[in-house]
Amino acid sequence: MKLWRHFSLVMFFLIASTGLAARVVYLNVTERDFLQEEGDARSIKTRTLPAYRGVIYDRFGEVLAVSTPVWGVWTDPSLATLDQEAVAELSVILDFDADRLYADLHSDASREFLYLQRQVPWERAQQVRDRFPGIYLQAEYRRYYPAGETAAHVVGVTGIDDDGLEGIELSFEEILQGSPGKKTVLQDLRGATVKDLEFVSAPRFGRDLTLSLDLRLQFLAYRELKAAVASHRAASGSLVMLDVLTGEVLALVNQPSYNPNELRQRGSKGMRNRAVTDKYEPGSTIKPFSVLAALESGQFQPETIIDTAPGHFRVRKKMIQDPVNYGAIMLETVLTKSSQVGISKVALALDERAVYDVLTRAGIGDYPATGLAGEVVGSLTDKGLDNPVVRATLAYGYGLAITPLQLAQAYLCLATGGVRLPVSILKQDLPVAGVRVFDERLTRQVLEMLEGVTAANGTAPKAQIAGYRVAGKTGTVRVVGPAGYDDERHRAWFVGIAPVSQPRIVTVVLINEPKGLARGGGEVAAPVFAHVVGRTLRLLGVMPDAGDSI
Repeated sequence: MKLWRHFSLVMFFLIASTGLAARVVYLNVTERDFLQEEGDARSIKTRTLPAYRGVIYDRFGEVLAVSTPVWGVWTDPSLATLDQEAVAELSVILDFDADRLYADLHSDASREFLYLQRQVPWERAQQVRDRFPGIYLQAEYRRYYPAGETAAHVVGVTGIDDDGLEGIELSFEEILQGSPGKKTVLQDLRGATVKDLEFVSAPRFGRDLTLSLDLRLQFLAYRELKAAVASHRAASGSLVMLDVLTGEVLALVNQPSYNPNELRQRGSKGMRNRAVTDKYEPGSTIKPFSVLAALESGQFQPETIIDTAPGHFRVRKKMIQDPVNYGAIMLETVLTKSSQVGISKVALALDERAVYDVLTRAGIGDYPATGLAGEVVGSLTDKGLDNPVVRATLAYGYGLAITPLQLAQAYLCLATGGVRLPVSILKQDLPVAGVRVFDERLTRQVLEMLEGVTAANGTAPKAQIAGYRVAGKTGTVRVVGPAGYDDERHRAWFVGIAPVSQPRIVTVVLINEPKGLARGGGEVAAPVFAHVVGRTLRLLGVMPDAGDSI
């Protein structure tokens, strides 16, 4: 009986083994290609090799943006290797919502790929991979910005997939962003790579960029502007500094700002690059161009007398007035004292298009094309120039809207002796060719008159810099509210050029809606200019010119 059972069991195994072997042979002969394809589909995968994004430098090689290696942590929900306890523990290490992830894992269990967290440092990524089965790592890069808030508005940020979202990162995306490579790998049932089979294509790294920014000057501008906005409890502020020799942007800052290294700050109001995206009425900072139009006409000289008495006059239904009665004053004094009456009378004595044409030649109303993301075109139109009210208000900076960057570009034409240079955010290695738009002698006369603005009896003595001659212009503009111009809300402007004898720096400072007793451009914006440009001239090795004459 026992022998029969033993014989039956042996025969069963022999028959089963024979059948199994026959089946293997059959499949190997008739279904070989199909089975090979199915096996390869499950074990041979194509992996992406991330491309290294180009580095962004300042003009002296200081790193402003660089990519650092990090890891994407992922799992395969179809394998169901993570229970609720494991998900809770993972959530602590990777800082995510455990309940939400657990729901995602079970909402569609057929998925084969799900990110748990992106851009995870190596230490944490290695920790979770070693402790939890079914957790895999994928190499990627994260952008790091050593200058932080200081250069945030210029450099910008990248997104989770390392693509440009703001600033230089966005506007030069095609240069900075490389193209990923591919490789074929053999993986096990858990999705882990067993062997690299073939490198299909190598990643092409992005190219580096060198900006015109000087990080030293950028920090000075950032520090002083931030202090001014805080001390005057202002809504915002902007500063733009240009190199007169090349048209390069040496510094550009805004307040409020943001830290591009903090993902949670992205999307905040502080991300807006107000110096290139926000347009404002420039107010009295336009008057030098109105004076230039007067000099071009041949009807006026710096010594020409303008009667501003009794300190106000009516143009149709509009009353134009000065804070005091300046009486009969020279054209030069009209600019020094920033007389609304005087500049309006000058503009009305000129051809209808005279002031408009000068502003157009200075670049106001054109696209700046500096390479910065979000640049807008200024609002300047020739409609209504047959109306004397329009011509009068245009002469003192109302009825048009420009960005701080565009105003700096316009003043660059005065600093260069009438040559309009292209403004660039990239470092210029070759001489820059400009276009002459104004007579050099006339722009020199305007500069000399603007030097009086920063004199003791001008509107901006606080813009003075020890050892250097400074030309500049203030502007205090009322903000438009629901009921028209608001007498309690102002924007304080100062635009300066230094040194006057051989101009090297043009700087625009805007403090938006300062609160307190000091609200004028000469009191609020001019000191920021003096502090920043004073240090700048010394850092650049510009020789003092106090006592020189033009």
